[in-house]
Amino acid sequence: MRERNELTLLTDVERIVAAAGTLLEHRVVCEIDTEGRRFPIHVLALGNRDAGVPAVGFFGGVHGLERVGSDVVLSHLHGLVMQLRWDRILHRQLEAMRMVFMPIVNPGGMWRGTRANPNGVDLMRNAPVEAIERPLFLAGGQRISASLPWYRGAAGASMEREAAALCRVAQEELLSHPFSIAVDCHSGFGLHDRIWFPYAHTTTPFAHLAEVHCLKNLFDQSHAHHAYVFEPQSRQYLAHGDLWDHLHLSTLAQPGRIFLPLTLEMGSWIWVKKNPRQLLSRHGLFNPLIEHRLQRVLRRHNAWLEFVGRSACSYRGWLPSGDVRNEHERQALAEWYPRRAKRRRAAMPVS
Repeated sequence: MRERNELTLLTDVERIVAAAGTLLEHRVVCEIDTEGRRFPIHVLALGNRDAGVPAVGFFGGVHGLERVGSDVVLSHLHGLVMQLRWDRILHRQLEAMRMVFMPIVNPGGMWRGTRANPNGVDLMRNAPVEAIERPLFLAGGQRISASLPWYRGAAGASMEREAAALCRVAQEELLSHPFSIAVDCHSGFGLHDRIWFPYAHTTTPFAHLAEVHCLKNLFDQSHAHHAYVFEPQSRQYLAHGDLWDHLHLSTLAQPGRIFLPLTLEMGSWIWVKKNPRQLLSRHGLFNPLIEHRLQRVLRRHNAWLEFVGRSACSYRGWLPSGDVRNEHERQALAEWYPRRAKRRRAAMPVS
């Protein structure tokens, strides 16, 4: 067994940048100091810079313990860079869209082996969003102490540098486009791999429910035997301060723009079930520690990430409108919000 660390992943980024040459745009959005070390937060991009094309973003390492999320993002990016050496179809796809990668959002937390950043703040509880319904005690975000998990940060304080950097990249690279999708890769919840969509701060359906339902149907049709559970995050728990809720809410004042923030939540209990010795390691609760299982995870999710890129590029061919959109919304409410759908049917006039 092995435990990948921040320096290993940072080396992976450097190798990809060197291999890509001029094919890949690369910048450091900020640096994080911790324990006498300075760690960069990298952003890498492929494709057309025109704000009129669709865009997709891949994010990992928001929680420092969940290194497999960074592995998944870097593996996908590496595959694309290698493919660009010979694949003319991929070149044409990138002429019509933008791809951005932020593989290690929380390098300080990853170095320290903590979920939170070096200041003890859980970045996914750090946005200025308050849960409307009552969230889980502590796990939904707390301001009691940075010594306890799920600390949100002090009331009224600015967002942490890592969280602010993620939001800035999303606003510049995704929200500025007419259509965009974000995939944020996490691990640690349950026995199933899940695709979560907003909201985390309320059980109210979000504005683009029909679009997500249509996207799910497309994936079901093209990958009939996939193992993902699609659902709103609120079906599992509610939380304060979700970064993607914050970013999606900011787009509602921009009519005509569609932003679909999705979370790939890898079920790490699968790896623990197959290898109970992982319970002896803090990292083993969130990451596959045996090499062949890590490789299996990287292969398992590549089809989903490829699908996201292609569906974003071709969004004009599938985005629902009119009666079709209304039908998708009806089906989505019935599938994910049955009580709300029942109330809606009861309120409809009888003809």
